[in-house]
Amino acid sequence: MAPLKLSVIIPTCNEATTLAEIIARVRATGLVDEIIVVDDGSTDDSPAILTRLENASSPRLRLLRHARRSGKGAAVRSGLAIVTGELVLIQDADLEYDPADYAALLAPFSAAEVQAVYGSRNLRVNPRSSGAFYWGGRLLSWVTNRLYGSRLTDEATGYKVVRAALLRDLGLVESGFEFCPEVTAKLIRRGVPIHEVPITYRPRTRAAGKKIRWHDGITAIWTLVKYRGANGRPKIADRPESS
Repeated sequence: MAPLKLSVIIPTCNEATTLAEIIARVRATGLVDEIIVVDDGSTDDSPAILTRLENASSPRLRLLRHARRSGKGAAVRSGLAIVTGELVLIQDADLEYDPADYAALLAPFSAAEVQAVYGSRNLRVNPRSSGAFYWGGRLLSWVTNRLYGSRLTDEATGYKVVRAALLRDLGLVESGFEFCPEVTAKLIRRGVPIHEVPITYRPRTRAAGKKIRWHDGITAIWTLVKYRGANGRPKIADRPESS
């Protein structure tokens, strides 16, 4: 079977210090057919950096820009509207998630029935930015599993890979960080098995620019509750053993 075409969406806002490096890493994988960067109203040097990098290597960047900051979910939805690949991978613009994990994230899609793969930070020993952030993520996974009968280890992961046709069909509407639990909730409501693979994670601190705050966790929990369906207990794929 021919490899599936991969589109990577990079939502970014004021990440001028990491943009060049993350784009270079994505290109270096040799696994990406299309990179869509959505600049969500940056006020730093991001626009100039992106213009310089647009045709610097292959694949070229497809650039979109929001006139004002609209949120991660809004940025991803803008990118999703123009993707041409069969798979969509969401890549944060900071350096917390490593594109070297793309091969592991894509491997399950060799089976035609696989629709969604999450990269779990908790299936491998990784650094923690803080106890509060780590246990907040664990809480989100626990809430998801209690509400939906799933067995996810890392609902809040930034690495979510979904078949493009399915992702478009979910009817995504959330604009902020709550986009992530919306995707999870709507996948599980449809009975889509979510496969998890171990990934590496290098968290940055708030002083270094981390944007997630405690209230985003509350919003995520509310989003999971809001989208809880009544379609019975979903099928969740067996997760791999920790390495």
